[in-house]
Amino acid sequence: MLTCSKLTPMIALASAAVLTMTGCGASTEPSGAGQSESPAAGGSSEALTVYNAQHDSLTQAWADAFTAETGIEVTLRQGSDYELSNQIIAEGEASPADVFLTENSPAMTQVANAGLFAEVNTDIIEQVPAEYRPSTNMWTGIAARSTVFVYNEDAIDESELPESIMDLQNEQWNGRWGASPTGADFQAIVSAMLELEGEEATAQWLAAMKDNAEAYKGNTAVMKAVNAGQIDGGVIYHYYYYGDQAETGENSDNVSLHYFKDQDPGAFVSVSGGGVLASSDQPDQAQQFLTFITGKAGQQVLQDGDSFEYPVASGVAPNEALVPLEELEAPEIDAAKLNSEKVTELMIDAGLL
Repeated sequence: MLTCSKLTPMIALASAAVLTMTGCGASTEPSGAGQSESPAAGGSSEALTVYNAQHDSLTQAWADAFTAETGIEVTLRQGSDYELSNQIIAEGEASPADVFLTENSPAMTQVANAGLFAEVNTDIIEQVPAEYRPSTNMWTGIAARSTVFVYNEDAIDESELPESIMDLQNEQWNGRWGASPTGADFQAIVSAMLELEGEEATAQWLAAMKDNAEAYKGNTAVMKAVNAGQIDGGVIYHYYYYGDQAETGENSDNVSLHYFKDQDPGAFVSVSGGGVLASSDQPDQAQQFLTFITGKAGQQVLQDGDSFEYPVASGVAPNEALVPLEELEAPEIDAAKLNSEKVTELMIDAGLL
């Protein structure tokens, strides 16, 4: 039986007011320090402050390249999706953040619904296809990751693989699969399920998950368990597998990936977001930063780097190891409609949080 608990988005909102930037793993050193003494565009020499919930190394690479090109320094303040979104909401117009970056969309929607984002510039919108940004244009997609079912090759034959993620609630999968329910990654997947399948079907699936799935803390832990034969399969994002394979493969050599495709909720492609805070005192430079990371140079950091996340803008192809986005047959979902608050409620009701 699955049991796990963690600070949820709704609970975190109550505690966000007392969070300090140090408590969020704040970085106090601007990227590119010492590379340029020239002032930022618009006459300000103050570094941009980015609240970063994306992977540290990826955003650092973006920040360093941006500073090298523009002379505008960037200070990264690190945290998780909901930790930082709730902090921004608690800070309101007094937030020191200029830009907010996330791994998944729901935290962006949370801040957008609070009215704290400035609309992104037209040049950014023109670089990012509509399917990788919200209909509101209050923020933009900057990268993406695909939902996958990782499975142990010795435990599951290809003919036995579930056709849909919804099949994991069936008796035949009882005790055989796992996930990381407290993580923002998994909650984004559930947000997509809620939008596509509705509240009743999602609640039923979560109740079954409580009874027949194993809980782990983090996608890597899920993949490790599959690789070790502790469970037969698990729901994670694709890049954990590719990252491990690019290193030693010790946590993935017995693992294969199953893509649900066919517009299934399990084929959900989660968009990582970037937005400019309406309270930013450097809005032009903040918009310039988003323009850079959604431009060719910024998206090529995804193509050439070791994050194994998907580029979503400026026509940049993914790392050659990845299945192209157009072959994933992902469902069409407006990222602005992903409802983290309702997901939290449903997962609490199911005993998953």
